[in-house]
Amino acid sequence: MTLKRTTVYVEAEDLAVIKEAAAREGIAEAEIIREGIHLAAMSRRTWDEPFFSRTYKPIGEATADDVWADKAAAYEGTKQADVSPEREQGAA
Repeated sequence: MTLKRTTVYVEAEDLAVIKEAAAREGIAEAEIIREGIHLAAMSRRTWDEPFFSRTYKPIGEATADDVWADKAAAYEGTKQADVSPEREQGAA
């Protein structure tokens, strides 16, 4: 990626936050500014292609009951994953 030089005016408070973060993370202030510019640019980008191509056919319609069933199953899976051998021994 080729970098181009530009001048940007920022509020003093914002610049102070950037300086503090750069010192804390041990990186250049310019890196934080470039990241911020990139995030702002990408959030305003107009995409030529849709995220879901028209060549993919839908696999079906999900009902609200289907969504809640999936959420419930995922929740139950987390409860089972939380059971550790130490907890099982403590319960006995």
